Amino acid sequence: MNRHLSFRTGTRPIERARSTRPGTSSSAVRRAAAAPDIAEPSIAPRPGRLRSIDVLRGLTVAAMVIVNNPGDWNNVYAPLLHAEWNGWTPTDLVFPYFLFIVGLSITLSPASLRSTGGILRRGAVIFGLGLFLAGFPYFRLATWRIPGVLARIAWCYVAAAFITRATASRSGDVRAQAWRAGAIAAALTVFYAVLMVLVPVPGGHAGDLSPAGNLGAWLDRTLMRGHLWRAEWDPEGVLSTVPAIATTLMGVVAGLALQMAPTLRAWRRQLAVAGVICIAIGLMWNASFPINKSLWTSSYVLFTGGAAAISLALCSVWTDEAAAGWRLTISEPFVALGRNALLLFVLSGLIGRLLGVIVVDSAAHVTLKSWIYDSAFAPFASPTNASLFFAAANLAVLYALLAWLHRRRWYWRA
Repeated sequence: MNRHLSFRTGTRPIERARSTRPGTSSSAVRRAAAAPDIAEPSIAPRPGRLRSIDVLRGLTVAAMVIVNNPGDWNNVYAPLLHAEWNGWTPTDLVFPYFLFIVGLSITLSPASLRSTGGILRRGAVIFGLGLFLAGFPYFRLATWRIPGVLARIAWCYVAAAFITRATASRSGDVRAQAWRAGAIAAALTVFYAVLMVLVPVPGGHAGDLSPAGNLGAWLDRTLMRGHLWRAEWDPEGVLSTVPAIATTLMGVVAGLALQMAPTLRAWRRQLAVAGVICIAIGLMWNASFPINKSLWTSSYVLFTGGAAAISLALCSVWTDEAAAGWRLTISEPFVALGRNALLLFVLSGLIGRLLGVIVVDSAAHVTLKSWIYDSAFAPFASPTNASLFFAAANLAVLYALLAWLHRRRWYWRA
C-alpha cells in the first residue's frame, strides 16, 4: 500500500510519499499521492488530488516570491507593486488567491477536521513561523511585529476549518453545508462593511477609510501599538482578518461545489459563473466601499474571490484533464512549488532578510544583496529589468531546491 512517511529535520516534519508497490489500485494511489501542503494533511477520496489546485497554489507562491524580492525597490514594474491605497494591481490578487486555496483544501481534507487539537496545532505552527520571520534576525521584543501574512493565514485557516466542521450536516448533505458556509461568508462581509462605514472611530468619525484613521487601525493601535508594520496601522490587522476569513470560506464553498458537481466541466462552469457574479458585485460595491487590499474591504473580498474562482477554472482546463504532453510539462514546475508552498514562503523570507543584513563592506555599508545586485544584474539590463531579473533568480534558486524535493516526494507539512 502506498504510504506517506513523516521525517523530521530538527523540529520540522518533512513528509515523503513512497513509491507504490505493484498491485496497488489506482484509486489508492490517487488518495495516497495527496501529500499535505500549508495546512491540509490529506485529500478527500472522492475527487482525488486535482492538479489544478497545486498549480494555482504554485503560481500564487511564485508570484509572492517575485513581488517580495525585487533587486531594487525603486525600480519595479507597476503591476508588481501593491496599489498605493484604493484600487488594485495584479499583486493585490496574490494573498486572497492563497487564502481561497487554503479554504478549498480544507474541504478536501475531511480527516484533518476531526481533531480540534490538530486544527489548533497547525494554526499555531503557521502563526509561530510568522512570528519567527517577523523577528528574524534580531528579535527585538519592543518592536516585534505581531500581525503578518502567516499570522493571517493561521487565523483564517483555524476559523474556516471550525466553520467547515460546524456547518457539516449529519446526513452528509454537502449542498446544505455549502449554503451555510456561503451565508457565513456573506454575513462576515456585510458585518465588516457596517463596522468600517457606520461605526464612529474613537477620536474620529464614522466612515474614515484612511490608513491611520479607520476603525481597524484604531483597534490595532489599541491592542498592539509598537508591534505593527507601520506606526499607526497594519495591513494584516485584527479587524481586517474578519473579511479575510470570508475569502477563505469562498474557497470552502468552491471545494464543496467540487464534491457536488457531476463532472469537472460542470464544476468549472459553476466556478466561472460564480466568479463573474462576484466580480460584478465587487465592482459595484467599489463605488461606496472601495476595493482596497490593505483594508481587505468587502468589495475586495468579492472581486478577488471571483477572480480566484475564474483562475482556478482556467487552471483546471489547463491541467486536470491533460494526462501527458506540453500541458503537463509546463505545469509541473508549479506543482513542485505548490506542494511545498509553506517551505517556499519561509525560505524566501529567511533568504531575503539575510541578504539584507549581511554586510560585505562595512565602510561603504554595502549589504550582500546590494553587492550581488550591483555586480551580477545592474550592469546588464535596465534598472527595472535588472530588478525583475534579480527576483526571478531568487525564485529560480528556490525552485531548484523544491524541484529536487518534489522528485523525491518530500513535502513539508505544518
